[in-house]
Amino acid sequence: MPRVKIAPPRRPARRRANTGLLTWPPTPRAMRIGAIAGGVALVLGCTLHVWRTGLPDVLADTLHSINDGAVSVTASAGLVVQEIFVEGRGETPAPQVLAALDLKRGSPILAFDPAEAKAELERLPWVKEAAVERRLPDTVRVRLTERRPLALWQRHGKLALIDRDGVEIKGADPARFSALPMVVGDDAPHHAAPLLALLATEPELGRRVTAAVRVGSRRWNLRLDAGEGASVDVQLPERNAGAAWSRLAELERTNRLLDRSVSVIDLRIPDRLIVRAVRETPPAAPARGRRNTGRPT
Repeated sequence: MPRVKIAPPRRPARRRANTGLLTWPPTPRAMRIGAIAGGVALVLGCTLHVWRTGLPDVLADTLHSINDGAVSVTASAGLVVQEIFVEGRGETPAPQVLAALDLKRGSPILAFDPAEAKAELERLPWVKEAAVERRLPDTVRVRLTERRPLALWQRHGKLALIDRDGVEIKGADPARFSALPMVVGDDAPHHAAPLLALLATEPELGRRVTAAVRVGSRRWNLRLDAGEGASVDVQLPERNAGAAWSRLAELERTNRLLDRSVSVIDLRIPDRLIVRAVRETPPAAPARGRRNTGRPT
């Protein structure tokens, strides 16, 4: 009669706790990758220390060689770039982002320097700020904060686009943003944001502003659309420009000042309003008839 072998009772399997970021206890693969990553981090730290302290060239070259070999080991273990996620990209062309990252799928992820990539991204015209991070084992995440167009800046007869910090967005096509107000003057970009905030306090009148000229690095002259191809120049004071702007808006509501035949409104003196009328072109004199010197026939 064959002998029957009774198997010992099976122990219940240990459940792994998922904490959202880590699984505990870790899987063998995760432990292996973690050990490799830790070793590479140690080597990278030693290499950085060598670079900062300036150890002999022979030792430095040896550590760099060890570093390159360690990165290759991590790549063999699966620590390579498979996905690149970019958030916040609206105006920045994708090829420019990839060129700044200098990263391809399959590259060793531990050889990628997020700080260097951040600096390269923030050199792009549309990028104001960038955040770059590695997410092991295979993902690089990029978050961009792009510049917000504020106005067109006229300088030396050419137009450029500026953002809310007064920074020129190089390479942008001004024609795409023709609806934005235009500022003129060497220091106009650095004072444009406060001016446009002031104009927004009277939005109905502010929509009629077509250009703002910075005068003597002290104050603004505004050009307003008066309809039918006409315009009115408004001279704001150096101080209390907001009070003068509110005063003009009230005069427009009560007296329709811009509809009258005026070319300049001077608000530089607080208690006075100086208006310059449009010069009317005098009618042309009627042509005199030619004197007939011939003999009657």
